[in-house]
Amino acid sequence: MISQPRAPHGLLAREREAERIRAVLSATREGHGSALVLQGDPGIGKTALLQYVCDTLEEERLLRATGLEFEATFGYAALHTLCAPLMPGLERLPEPQREALRVVFGLAEGEAPSRFLVGLAVMGLLSDAAAKQPVLCVIDDAQWLDRASAQTLGFVAHRLDSERITMMFALREPDSAPELVDLPRMSLAGLPREAARSLLTLGFRAPLDKRVRERILAEAQGNPLALLELPRTISPARAAGGFGLPQAVPLSRRIEESFEQRLLPLPQATRTLLLIIAIEATGDATLVWAAADRMGVSVDALTAAEEAGLTAMDGTVRFHHPLVGSVVHHTASPAERRRVHEVLSQSMQEQVNEDRRAWHRAQAVLRPDEDVAADLERLASRAGARGGAAAAAAFLERSATLTPDAGKRAWRALSAARAANGAGDYVTAERLAVEAQTGPPDESRDAQADLVRAQVAFAQRRLRDAPRLLLTVAGRVAPFDAALARRCLLDALATGVLIGRHSQEMGEALAAARQAPPPPGPAATIDIVLEGLLALLDGGNRAALSRLRHALTEERNPVWAERPALASLISVELWEDEAYVKLTRTQVGEARRVGALGGLSVGLAMSAAVAAQAGDHAEATALIAEEEALAEVLGASPLPYPRLHLESVRGKASAEPFLSRTLREALERDEGQATATAHWALSVLHNGLANYQKALDAARAAVRRDEPAITGLALLELVEAAARCGEDEEAADALAALTRRTGLAVTDWARGAEAYCTALTLGDDERAEHWFRQAVVRLDGCRVALHPARARLVFGQWLRRAGRRREAREHLREALEMFSTMGAEAYATLARRELGATGEHARRATTDLVDQLTERELHIARLVATGATSKEIGVRLFLSPRTVDAHLRSIFRKLGITSRRQLRDWKGID
Repeated sequence: MISQPRAPHGLLAREREAERIRAVLSATREGHGSALVLQGDPGIGKTALLQYVCDTLEEERLLRATGLEFEATFGYAALHTLCAPLMPGLERLPEPQREALRVVFGLAEGEAPSRFLVGLAVMGLLSDAAAKQPVLCVIDDAQWLDRASAQTLGFVAHRLDSERITMMFALREPDSAPELVDLPRMSLAGLPREAARSLLTLGFRAPLDKRVRERILAEAQGNPLALLELPRTISPARAAGGFGLPQAVPLSRRIEESFEQRLLPLPQATRTLLLIIAIEATGDATLVWAAADRMGVSVDALTAAEEAGLTAMDGTVRFHHPLVGSVVHHTASPAERRRVHEVLSQSMQEQVNEDRRAWHRAQAVLRPDEDVAADLERLASRAGARGGAAAAAAFLERSATLTPDAGKRAWRALSAARAANGAGDYVTAERLAVEAQTGPPDESRDAQADLVRAQVAFAQRRLRDAPRLLLTVAGRVAPFDAALARRCLLDALATGVLIGRHSQEMGEALAAARQAPPPPGPAATIDIVLEGLLALLDGGNRAALSRLRHALTEERNPVWAERPALASLISVELWEDEAYVKLTRTQVGEARRVGALGGLSVGLAMSAAVAAQAGDHAEATALIAEEEALAEVLGASPLPYPRLHLESVRGKASAEPFLSRTLREALERDEGQATATAHWALSVLHNGLANYQKALDAARAAVRRDEPAITGLALLELVEAAARCGEDEEAADALAALTRRTGLAVTDWARGAEAYCTALTLGDDERAEHWFRQAVVRLDGCRVALHPARARLVFGQWLRRAGRRREAREHLREALEMFSTMGAEAYATLARRELGATGEHARRATTDLVDQLTERELHIARLVATGATSKEIGVRLFLSPRTVDAHLRSIFRKLGITSRRQLRDWKGID
């Protein structure tokens, strides 16, 4: 027999919703935690359903928080409320996590921690509590969460798979909390007709005319709060006689009108008390009554509010529904609101509630006041130090508004723009940057405002806006800050490279860079990189290229740490394979050390591409998994470049749809570098699959783009594809173009690639042997492992065709081993086929068991094999130790092993 859902006590027609919640909680008790978002209009019953959950818990520990509109400007306010009962477990956290929470909760001074370190700390607190009993976190009115709390709770909510933790959120509009947008959802609809009729009857016991009843049912659309409140808007006489039918106005407004009608008859003292509760918002009873005493409001004022069904006392002073607070607030006059803000600021102890005291004081001020503005500016600095960038931005924006002096007001608006940019509120950051430029003329301030706007444009992937703004900044500051001007010119060029070598933006950046002001002193690394990049893009100036090569050896220089993509691009353009590998590795390590997550994301992507080219596909896969995990918590899209490199080298025919889709997306965005890279990846794939005409078409398209770095690599593919297709003249032209580019380089990688392509153009000519041997020798130690393996493959092919089978086998065996080790399936198949043609049978290598692991499991397995603990792995992958252990159990099951030590013996993991 199929069991029927049990009706939740006190709720009508919510059996299925209640059953789903019970199923979620049951799974959590078994160690399969999850999150659930209850979504619906105001009054639809979200709060009531959450209250039902809280009232019917079996063994869970309950933690609660509510988003408050007033607290939306205070960083980590809601998180502090949620975590307060768990603070005794703080000492059991690792030191960095413990200190992160102490700083953001204002319990200690220190540098603002990464919000992801805060997320790991909260994950640790909850996991520690869940070890004793299941934990349920209930967060109501999530649309009002402060941004820092929302980001942290969203981070945790995505990582509950193996925890005895459930998180339930209630919010109104689907997109009102972006951090929760992809969590499982349960939308609450209106009650069915009969249930709605029953609720209406329960809430309105006086005689109700049939027409009035049907009109109310139609307007309420099953909304429980509407069904209880709409009848209050008509008199009993009219309800019984059917006169005075409700007007056709929006439902939310009708509900508000009901609350307004309940407010109007209340004594003035009661309305004042309600306004105090609405503006104070946290429900702190001590503070509410302190303010009430100052305004001459007695405790009796609360009785009338309770009798009207507007408030409740349960340790805090709160409204029965958030809409009540909204109605109380907007029905009060501005003067009344300012008076309450002033009294609340006077009622707060300065040391305990300094942030809120200053904020209330600021809301009470009617005209600009430098003392208040300066106080807010000081508190903004403190909020920023705790990691509350959004709070700092709000304080600074209000500070700017209250600043009497126009010049100082503009500078404070600029500070607010920077803080908003740091908080990821790019719309506000750009608006404030524009406001900063409306002050008295000030080249330095206006230039820095444009710099913020350029950073916002880049973050929002409006790549074409960024170079123009950067060039504007460079032009503004050149007369008095040549160093900043040159940094902006370098970034304009670097952004232009992403847009496209022949784009208008790149042309403008090149023209400005040619007129760059001289360095203010001895040439620093950034000056050398600017001149070197200009030489690469503009031709000539070998002296600048020589200095640029030397700069590539400075692995820890901040110029590269701040521009990891540019470091990779220049390294490849100059065929500097050692720098290509070392710079990315160093950048990732440094970004991890300082918690620079933006740089870490790009660095991981670049490192994954390097690992793919170096033949370490397991490492590439692990780095891609980590970059994608980081992109997930950043709320961004993973970068496509590492997968383009990995899939092209792997050589699986099934990769073509992904590569083609990535190409289409790059073409739609009209991004030259991404488009050229996708064309190049397709040419590598098809050369490996021996689809030479497709490889030729893709390589031609890549070369036509003439983008830095990728063009040199694409010319190598073009030479091979053209030679295989009998396009000898095109192969010779491509070789000449390649030689012009390798002529700028001094490495064995460049000379080896040149020799390899020269040999290919000679076909069966005896002179080809010399160039093949040169290629094999030159590329022997190349860090881009696919190239030396291919050199051995094509030399073996040439030797076999020349009838020299014994020599051919030697090179083909080496090529097959190299391809097999790096997982280059297509090229390994070619090598195996050629080896078979010499009369030698090669067995297919297999790592099938390791291949069964997901990318995240493979990454965890590799880290465990190095001796890393579950806690250490969790910090690195933004997972809890319990989740890491769950992945480890899956790894053991798939590999048929029982211990961490055995992982070190698996090929492809070490």
